[in-house]
Amino acid sequence: MFDTLPGTTALTDDGDLAWEMVEGLHRYLDRATAEAPARRPTSRPPAEGRALLAKMLGVVDEREAPELRILGPVPVASSPDYTVYGAIWSVLPGLEAEGLLLEPNGEPVMDVVALPDCEVSPEALCGVEPGLPPEMQLARRLVEQGCRVLVPLLIDRKSGLAGNPRLVMTRLPHREFIYRAAYPLGRQMVGYEIQKVLAAVDWFVSDVERPVGVFGHGEGGRLALYAAALDERVAVAGVSGAFGPREELWREPIDHNIWRLVSDFGDSGVAALIAPRKLVVHAGAGPEMEVPINPPDRVGGPTPGRLGTPPFAEVSAECDRARALAPELKLVLAEDADAALLGFLGVAGGGTGSQAASGTPPEVIEPVDVAARFARQYRQLVQFDEDLIMGSEMRREAFWSKADRSSSPAFARSAEWYREHYWTEVIGALREPALPPNPRAKLWCDTDRVRGWQVVLNVLPDVFAYGILLLPKDLRPDERRPVVVCQHGLEGRPEILCDPANDEESYHRYAYRLAERGYIVFAPQNPYIGMDHFRQTVRKANPLGLNLYSFIVRQHQAIVAWLAGLPFVDPQRIAYYGLSYGGKTAMFLTPLVPEYCLVICSGNFSDWIRKVASTHFRNGYVFTAEYEMPEFGLGDTFGHLEQAQLIFPRPFMVERGHGDGVSPDEWVGYEFAKVYRHYDLMGLGERCVIEWFDGPHTIHGVGTFEFLDRWLRG
Repeated sequence: MFDTLPGTTALTDDGDLAWEMVEGLHRYLDRATAEAPARRPTSRPPAEGRALLAKMLGVVDEREAPELRILGPVPVASSPDYTVYGAIWSVLPGLEAEGLLLEPNGEPVMDVVALPDCEVSPEALCGVEPGLPPEMQLARRLVEQGCRVLVPLLIDRKSGLAGNPRLVMTRLPHREFIYRAAYPLGRQMVGYEIQKVLAAVDWFVSDVERPVGVFGHGEGGRLALYAAALDERVAVAGVSGAFGPREELWREPIDHNIWRLVSDFGDSGVAALIAPRKLVVHAGAGPEMEVPINPPDRVGGPTPGRLGTPPFAEVSAECDRARALAPELKLVLAEDADAALLGFLGVAGGGTGSQAASGTPPEVIEPVDVAARFARQYRQLVQFDEDLIMGSEMRREAFWSKADRSSSPAFARSAEWYREHYWTEVIGALREPALPPNPRAKLWCDTDRVRGWQVVLNVLPDVFAYGILLLPKDLRPDERRPVVVCQHGLEGRPEILCDPANDEESYHRYAYRLAERGYIVFAPQNPYIGMDHFRQTVRKANPLGLNLYSFIVRQHQAIVAWLAGLPFVDPQRIAYYGLSYGGKTAMFLTPLVPEYCLVICSGNFSDWIRKVASTHFRNGYVFTAEYEMPEFGLGDTFGHLEQAQLIFPRPFMVERGHGDGVSPDEWVGYEFAKVYRHYDLMGLGERCVIEWFDGPHTIHGVGTFEFLDRWLRG
């Protein structure tokens, strides 16, 4: 047995390597974020840009035919110059918009969707109820200038309805609760409200031909910017208190988390899609809020995030970037609200009178039941997400319809397109060349049967891989043995798996037991450790089109390449076996690391889309502190069945305890039956196995050890 590990130099770092790993990811992502504006595409065709932006925002569902209904027998309010009605209009199947319609007494000069910040009611924006000073009553000012105005209700950041009253209620903001379910389904909270804005535009243009504009403040300003970028029927957009650099998107509320927005657009790139139409940017004060990073007892609480107003110089610089991208864009930057409104109204030839709101607000006739209206709008969105979950299996089947299932080799060939799509569009491919691994090692344990080393490998700048290598002492110099890579779960460390003296209740030192069984074992440190510290890397990664597995894939590629080069390793027999978050890694990682010849998923296999998105399961991730868990758009493309199809034809096993609360047995059995059916129809059913055992969320280590013996030693 070796006294020093062949091919390595001495590891001298005595720090916390797990913490340093996460710190390295932060440095990598901070650098990539700072470089993103200079790397954004500058010559993308506008139609292509709109299609990409629509996908990122989740504006992908076909809207209903335009229909608007006036609510109630009498108006909500009136003034000598206009009347305010309650209104509801069709958006998507099962989803409507509600708000207020302001009709001027004369022929309108323009149709406008006026959008408040999400903490402001339509009534306040119209002056029907107190809450805003007259100069901020945007809808009222527009209708007094002769515009017909629709004001939709936006979902707020309060938390009174966030949860399932039959299961568990949370302290999550309403917007975050909707976002959590929508994001893995390829939709967005902001996307649903953009659909409501565009449905209003649908109704406007179906009614009469006149200029259409969108104008919003705060959250409404973001909606106005995106809606105008997506829809060329919008002649002018007004954005107040919401335009600026997006490089710190990761600090904002999580419902602002838009996949690839920083790497591909930024606000300037979105604004460029409005060209040659008009964009008015009001560099006024935006909403202010902060949810700090809290201690571990914040389970079920809101994700850390904050909102603030960027300095005028930063807003101006982002406007300059937009002009450089699209010189034909008619962009007006205003520091004053009156100047912004005047520039906006100029499209319709209006705005010649006083821009201030009149001194007399409209007289209330029939107040709206705002609580009931909000509850209707909120519950429709929750149910819309649930309906999407129910239909997601059929959408995945349609997505996979081009796979050739005539034979195992034919399927494997056709799956390569899906593998590339999975890496690029779901995981987020990091394709830059790897650094030389420069392996460093330090003796970690020495027992009568096993010797172990800590090993560190370079991967990318600031990104390294770390783990513990266990070698059986009966390993002969001329022998090549199989390797089992054993992966810990959330907040875990490889030491727990490898310590012969630690029979921890979840892992039962299974890495060490496998080494005693004669296997070479490597137990890597994965970077899901440090709670909010690692979760914030996901917040930084998503706007760049990356996620945690972008890095884990590269780490494991380096690990298997190094293992394969060791003189005592059989490179054709390197297997993967992970529990919990390590089981999730089995499904998300191994489709992209074909060097793993066998895969075991323990304690995490399930109907993954329901697990991550449904509000009808108490232990679903909608309710937990793990806000980093969903990957964007997975519901329409890759559940666990489809990930297993990328593992195929390699042997695949699921280890499942009946008492495991991760998912119900029924979900596990249903999803596994589909995987087994695929293997069996391809003539390889013996390679697909599940072991059920009477136990909790733990390594059982019976059928799985036999499975390893069969395929690695048989």
